[in-house]
Amino acid sequence: MKQLPSLPALPYVSVIMPVRNEAAYIERSLQAVLDQDYPSDRVEVLVVDGSSSDPTAEIVRRMALSAQGRCIRLLHNPGRIVPMGFNKALSQSTGDIILRIDGHCTPEPDYIRRCVDTLHRTRAACVGGPMKTEGSSPIARAIALAQSSSFGVGSALFRTGCSAGAYVDTLAFGAYRREVFEQIGGLDEELVRNQDDEFNFRLVQDGGKIWLDPSIRSMYFSRSDFGRLWRQYYQYGLYKVRVIQKRRGVASWRQAVPILFVLTLAAGLLLGFLSGWWAGAAVVVILYLTACLAAGLWTTRHELPLLKFVIPAYVVLHLAYGTGSLYGLWVWRKKWNVPSTLPFPMHASGRYRSVADPVVSP
Repeated sequence: MKQLPSLPALPYVSVIMPVRNEAAYIERSLQAVLDQDYPSDRVEVLVVDGSSSDPTAEIVRRMALSAQGRCIRLLHNPGRIVPMGFNKALSQSTGDIILRIDGHCTPEPDYIRRCVDTLHRTRAACVGGPMKTEGSSPIARAIALAQSSSFGVGSALFRTGCSAGAYVDTLAFGAYRREVFEQIGGLDEELVRNQDDEFNFRLVQDGGKIWLDPSIRSMYFSRSDFGRLWRQYYQYGLYKVRVIQKRRGVASWRQAVPILFVLTLAAGLLLGFLSGWWAGAAVVVILYLTACLAAGLWTTRHELPLLKFVIPAYVVLHLAYGTGSLYGLWVWRKKWNVPSTLPFPMHASGRYRSVADPVVSP
C-alpha cells in the first residue's frame, strides 16, 4: 500500500450505514450516530436501505427531517446486499474518513472522535474497537455470551475484547482513510457475507495496518434465536471459502477450526457406522459436549441460568460455520483457479463504481 498522507486536523467523516429490515434497531443506531461528540458540521450520514419490507426507510426519513441541520441522506439499494449498498454510498460520500456502522450497532458517544484521534496517532489504514454483544431475551443474551467468548469464536479480539491496543487481521465497524478505497477498491459485491473480512484481508495483503483500540467502543445486538444464528454462521462459513479463494490464503488459522471439527465429527460417525464401533464416535461427541459444558460454566459464571442456552449456542456456532464451509468447498469448487481482480476501483472521474440509482430524499 502506498504511503498514506496525513489527515486534516479535523477531518470530515462519512458514516455509511447499509441496512435492510432494521426497524427494530435503526432508530437506536442512527440516534447514537447523531449523538456523537464530534463536531456535527464535520459529519455526514448516508443510510442505504436495501428495499426494506418493514418501516426502516420511513423511520430514517422521519429522523432526517428532525435532525436539526445534521446531514443525513437516505439512499436506495435495489441490490439489497451490504456491499452494493456500501459501494453506492461510497460513490456519493465526501469524507476524508469512511466509517461503516450497521443497523444492529450502537456506537458510544465518543466513537467517531476516538477513531479520528487513533487514526492520527497510529497512522493506520483502519482503526476500530471491540464490540460488546448484547441480547434482548435470555436466548439472545446466551448467544451474545457465546459470540463474545474465545471458545465460541476463537481469537477474534474485536468480539472477545482486549485490554491494550493491537494490530489485527480484521474488525467490525472500522474507520478507514479514504485513500484506502482509492488504492484497493470498494467492497466485493459477489460476497453476500464476509465482505468486510475480504476487504480487510485485501488491505493487509496490500501492506495496510488495522489497529484495534479498546477505547473505541460499541454495542451490537445478537440474533434472537438459534435459527437466525444458524443461518448467519452457515453463510459466514459458506462465503469464507470464496474469500480464501479470492485472497489466495487465510487471514487467520482460527477460521479453519470449525471445518476441522465438523470433519472430525463426521469421520467419527462414519467410521462408527461402517465398523460398528460406535464407542469411538460417542467418545468424540462426549468430549466435545464436555468442552462446551466447561466453557459454558465459565462464560455464564455470573449468569448461570443461561447455561442451558449457551451450550446449544456454542454447538450452533461451530456446526453452522463448519457445515457452511464444507458446502462452500463444493459450491465454489470450480473457482480455485479464477484470477482475482480489483473489485470496484475508482473511475477516472474520481467516483466509485456502484449500483446506479437516484438518491431518495428524506
